[in-house]
Amino acid sequence: LLVWGLEPEPGLEHSLCSAFSKFGPLYSVRAHRNAAVAGPGFYAVIKFYSAGDASRAQRACNGQRLFQKSPLKVCVCTKQKGFQQQALALNSNKCQELANHYLGFNGWSSRIITLQNVSGFDGENEELGKTPQRSLKYLCAVEVTLPNHGVRTRGVALGEGDVENSEDPLEFVTASRRVQRLAVGKALSSAFQKILLVVLENGKVAVEYNSSQEEPTDCLTEEELKGLVQVNELSLEQFDLEEEEVLSDVGVDDELPSREMPSH
Repeated sequence: LLVWGLEPEPGLEHSLCSAFSKFGPLYSVRAHRNAAVAGPGFYAVIKFYSAGDASRAQRACNGQRLFQKSPLKVCVCTKQKGFQQQALALNSNKCQELANHYLGFNGWSSRIITLQNVSGFDGENEELGKTPQRSLKYLCAVEVTLPNHGVRTRGVALGEGDVENSEDPLEFVTASRRVQRLAVGKALSSAFQKILLVVLENGKVAVEYNSSQEEPTDCLTEEELKGLVQVNELSLEQFDLEEEEVLSDVGVDDELPSREMPSH
């Protein structure tokens, strides 16, 4: 949604979030100052996950004052500059946010099947005189279960990072932890891409398995997944993940934190 006619006030984005989140979960809220030719004031771009939620919000809020003295103008954006035809995968935080909203905190769970250090298998650290383990790589396999719908999916991903000084034990441990969490977040996102949430007009939610996102690793047994030690080819270009968001609430314990809403 494009919202304009906004008056400057402290916590403007928070006020927008409070007003529009009543119609459904929000992907993002961004407020911007008007261009000089447009005069004083602000406008905002509000992104919903659901086009239906956005349409209901537009009809209900257009011409209303909401939290300010003057009425707002709200319209549905039909075109976006630089819009990409290929839909990008949601990062793990966004996936958890949607799952918690539509399925409930007890409606899904996740666990780490395996988390392996695969650093150095490509021979990149075998050069004479090169400090070993400067590049860290962790391979992670995660399983997501929706018990009320009988759906179980898996995701596999590779996390990579560099260690500036691998001889410093503290720095090495910190970097290892960070790369592990990155791998877990990417694997969780991969598992969620195989789940389709169908939200009906009456508010009920149906779940379907998205077979078009199946991967070769889906047919492996849990023992076979735990035996993986090397990745020859794994395409991650489809994921547009912000590392800071991935790392903010994903742990590397036996169970991922599926009971806490992410903070944004």
